[in-house]
This record gives sequence, structure tokens and C-alpha cells, in this order.
Amino acid sequence: MSVNLSKGQQISLSKSDGTALTSVRMGLGWQAAPRKGFLAKLTGGRDIDLDASAVLFAAGQAADVVFFQHLVSDDGSVRHTGDNLTGGAGTGGDDEAVLVDLARVPAHIDQIVFTVNSFTGQTFAEVQNAFCRLVDETTGAELARYTLTGGGGHTAQIMAKVHRSDGGWQMKAIGAPATGRTFQDLLPAITPHL
Repeated sequence: MSVNLSKGQQISLSKSDGTALTSVRMGLGWQAAPRKGFLAKLTGGRDIDLDASAVLFAAGQAADVVFFQHLVSDDGSVRHTGDNLTGGAGTGGDDEAVLVDLARVPAHIDQIVFTVNSFTGQTFAEVQNAFCRLVDETTGAELARYTLTGGGGHTAQIMAKVHRSDGGWQMKAIGAPATGRTFQDLLPAITPHL
């Protein structure tokens, strides 16, 4: 059963039988919001290129990143499935996904922060039905879903993080708006959430 997370909520990433999850997928989906007005009818819809990234941290320092130009972490434990330039899944499947083999994440990596940014610079006011979700990659079961709400004039969000806690992993929904077209632009905004 999936948990609908609210901003700041945290869940343990262990199975109902008490065993730890070994592989998870952070999925991202979105749609372009319909344009309003006379010109919108003439020009039609507009594609929005959102990008999912995973920044791996060790003791508060960025150690690696997985995004559309670096699809696999240096150690191979985190993998991006590829860039989607238009969105469209909305409330359905994932437009972009990042797979994390939790068992293979090196011991010095203590947090993985997931971000989304509008590479083309549109604000979240132009996006609808955006979500991120965590899926048990072994069973396909959705564990948690966080709806990116609020629209607004920002071009990025720090979505969530998975972090080590008491020998296991936990997920925390962050949902903090930010400004930036790439993960590099977001690093100063990520720091307070580590």
C-alpha cells in the first residue's frame, strides 16, 4: 500500500516483514498545464523539459551525481533511465526515473537527494500533475508518492531524499521550491536539507 507523503514527512524503507529494501526507483511524472487565452488556441500546447537528478552526498559534501548527462553513478549503484524532453505521464507512469541499488551504495554515501528542475526554464506554474514516487524495484509496488503541488514561479524543486538511519534507509519528502535549470544551480538550496 502506497503512502501519500506530505512535505517533511519521513518513512522507513523496510518491507512489511521487517527486511530492508534492496532496490528502489524514484519516478517523476508531469504534464504541461493547458495554456489559457486566445493565443494559446493558436499556438497549442507547449512541451516542458523537467529533469530528474540524484545527488549523492558523503558527510555533507556532494560526491557524485546522476542526471541526463551522467546516467550512471561512478560506483554503478545509481542509474538514470534517460531524459524525457516533454513529459506527459502526469498521474500515470513515470516520465523519468532514477534506480537506486541500496545494497550497492558505498558505505561513505549517507544521503541521496532527488531534485527536479525545468531545463527549458518554464516555471512550475506551467506544470500540472507533477509527482515523484518511490517504488520497490523488486516487486513493482509503489511505496510512497509525493505530489509536487503549488505551481509557483520557481523552476526547480528539491523533491525528496533517502538517507541512512539506524543501519537502514529512510525517505523524507522535502518539496522545497528552488530556482535553477540544472542540479548544479540547486546545490546551495540542497545544503539546508542535509
